[in-house]
Amino acid sequence: MLYALAQYLQEFYSGFHLFNYITLRAILGVLTALIISLLIGPMMIRRLTIYKIGQTVRNDGPQTHLTKAGTPTMGGALILVAIGISTLLWSDLTNRFVWVILAVTLVFGIIGWVDDYKKLIKKDPKGLASRYKYLWQSVGGLLVGIYLYATATNPAETQLIVPFFKTVGIPLSGFVFIALAYFVIVGSSNAVNLTDGLDGLAIMPTVMVGGALGIFAYASGHHGFSTYLGIPFLPGVGELAIFCGALIGAGLGFLWFNTYPAMVFMGDVGALALGAALGTLAVMVRQELVLFIMGGVFVIETVSVIMQVTSFKLTGKRIFRMAPLHHHFELKGWPEPRVIVRFWIITVFLVLIGLATLKIR
Repeated sequence: MLYALAQYLQEFYSGFHLFNYITLRAILGVLTALIISLLIGPMMIRRLTIYKIGQTVRNDGPQTHLTKAGTPTMGGALILVAIGISTLLWSDLTNRFVWVILAVTLVFGIIGWVDDYKKLIKKDPKGLASRYKYLWQSVGGLLVGIYLYATATNPAETQLIVPFFKTVGIPLSGFVFIALAYFVIVGSSNAVNLTDGLDGLAIMPTVMVGGALGIFAYASGHHGFSTYLGIPFLPGVGELAIFCGALIGAGLGFLWFNTYPAMVFMGDVGALALGAALGTLAVMVRQELVLFIMGGVFVIETVSVIMQVTSFKLTGKRIFRMAPLHHHFELKGWPEPRVIVRFWIITVFLVLIGLATLKIR
């Protein structure tokens, strides 16, 4: 919206040409989303408290979590509002990639909201039945895959790019591309949701991975940088850097209230939406394998749950004291802040490895 206004005002004052730069608008996206989060956050927390939309805590988990009972939840809505407003203000709204990422974030946010609503308002401990949750997630993931394949204008948009190799791009058939997009989007959505179990644990890795994907988007959408770095040129994806900037700002604003000890929790409305957004970004910038590297914390958390469930069903024994993995370390005696910060440090390391693939080819 403001970008369109700036384009119009260029006819009267050349200074508005500055807004043609994606980097400037990405920075403005960060600042706008951060300010919105900080301004709206206290009001939203008060509303959630008044309506008693509070966290329920399992009795079989770490005893330190019992004090978290009643902490306002569904705060992820704050993140989505800040991302949405900031992206709409500073993005080129004629860009199809912008609308795809906004639609995915909204749809998966609605799925998470329904799940939270059933658990917290209707007091149904099961929330949205798993089969319906996965059904709608699957519909969303498949539709995105179909749309991106059908509207691809460049062969590189449907190739699997192998990191660390300059010329290795595997062409994907329609079925394989759509299946890959589905697994990346739905898998990422659920992986972030599983990681969201400690104060600030999920949001900071999401911010870091989202910021890194923004760099990939900008480089891939810039002909000069993509040629220099030896990555495929993907016209239009550079605009996704504004969304990534908004994600960073909204995430940091949310962390202001979510840092230990948390004043508000993200809930499924935030976790499912942000995870799906990361997966969709990776699909659009053709960096699914790099997402697997940078999102290693999300991957490990998910794998720990799969291993735990599989082991218990087959042998009746548990591999970890509790899954996801962060609870295992808590039950071993690690204080919650130590688990959180160490997982953040691991994410910094993995994100740097992912960014290194831009140059090491």
